[in-house]
Amino acid sequence: MPGWGITGRGEAGVFPAASRSSCRPAPAPPQGRHWKAGEFPGTVDGPKSPTPSQRKRRPVESSPPQLSDRKKHWKVGEFPGTAAGPSSSKPSRTPLKNVKKKMDDRAEAKAWACTVTEALADRISSKNWQEALDVFEMLKEQTFYHPKEGTYMKLILLLGRSGQPSRAHQLFDEMQQQGLAPTPELYTALIGAYCRSGLLDEALQLLTEMKASPQCQPDVYTYSIIIKACVNASRFDLVDVMYKDMAERSIEPNTVTQNIVLSGYGKAGRLEDMERVLSAMLESKTCRPDVWTMNIILSLFGNRGQVESMEKWYEKFRSYGIEPETRTLNILIGAYGKKRMYDKMSAVMEYMRKLAFQWTTATYNNVIEAFADAGDAKNMEHTFNQMRSEGMKPDTKTFCCLINGFSKAGLFHKVVGMVKLAERLEVPANTSFHNAVLDACAKADDLMEMERVFMYMKHKQCTPDAETYSILVVAYRKEGMTDKIYALHQENPTLVPNEVVMV
Repeated sequence: MPGWGITGRGEAGVFPAASRSSCRPAPAPPQGRHWKAGEFPGTVDGPKSPTPSQRKRRPVESSPPQLSDRKKHWKVGEFPGTAAGPSSSKPSRTPLKNVKKKMDDRAEAKAWACTVTEALADRISSKNWQEALDVFEMLKEQTFYHPKEGTYMKLILLLGRSGQPSRAHQLFDEMQQQGLAPTPELYTALIGAYCRSGLLDEALQLLTEMKASPQCQPDVYTYSIIIKACVNASRFDLVDVMYKDMAERSIEPNTVTQNIVLSGYGKAGRLEDMERVLSAMLESKTCRPDVWTMNIILSLFGNRGQVESMEKWYEKFRSYGIEPETRTLNILIGAYGKKRMYDKMSAVMEYMRKLAFQWTTATYNNVIEAFADAGDAKNMEHTFNQMRSEGMKPDTKTFCCLINGFSKAGLFHKVVGMVKLAERLEVPANTSFHNAVLDACAKADDLMEMERVFMYMKHKQCTPDAETYSILVVAYRKEGMTDKIYALHQENPTLVPNEVVMV
């Protein structure tokens, strides 16, 4: 090995090679003497070892001192930089004592903290807000735990998505009592919690608080959340107020904000306002339209059955350099299907295959819905079978379309089969699904089964909507059951107005 002065292993073992012919054995060193750096046999001179001219010369010895002639400080193989001898069979051990025990003790000391904090993260990721708050309370009781801003942010976002804005506000106040200063992000998260629950006035009050705080000024994301809530509530007057407020603060709306307003105007049928916003986007250098803008416009005209306008805007967006995505092509398929333009619908599907766009569940749903509206049960069932053969999982809309299609074709036995298949595949049965089954029962004049489905729907806590009661009222009026209609009015006078009862 380098620095040892030997070229191989001989009788010298781990010691340096030396002449044996004319030298006498060296006397053992005095007891208690320690070796200087570089002097101990078998070690390599360190970077700071003195040169031979700087250290005292020792007489040339015939052989190195034997281990038995001096006091040993290290066992064979333990001294750093040495190798175990040829006869060494035991593995080297670390000179530190109880290392494993100390590491285990340290791990046990932190076990409680790791377990509970991980439990909190699991509850948040699984969107279980009640258990998340319980675990958070347990953590706050521990002396080692000090909640941070990020933890409050995650909990406020979770409570906002779970429809618990008041609890989110309690956490926000508690955070400030703990000495943590609010940030614009936390204020925005709390405003989003109120906006998700439709509490627009409370969200606007928080916006006023933000504007009064020098360190928590609202930004474009804050205004985008409030504008979306205004659009959902059809409060377009407040949308204009928000735009004016943003302009006074030199905050420019981004593409996301404009898309939200664009979609709101389109759904409300305010086409002139929609065109005004779209023109502003096309002229802007910082807020250019994107593929979401394209999808909003195409979906608007497609749902209205204005295929020519839809195609015109599709070509116009393409000329702006905006390329379609899978959702864009699915919108085209759905629009062509509703107009029974099956040749164009097939052409778009082939175009998707050519460009390696994968057919999705939405693609198949659009085709199934087109055949269902036409009462073409054969092609509808063929499309569904192809969908399953390609490994595509049907969703709730798939079964709604199938039930409506078989019901329109008068194949009520297949309606029963679809309901059982949906249950076997564990497809969520929402209000739309139950409405499709209720409508099928009404078309089959099976009012007893219709009432049973309605009771089962309420038992599963699936809230009926206006369409649910409309199906029931039409079925009862067809049979002259005015008492049943009156009972529905007593049950829900909002969705079954008095005018309907008196007709």
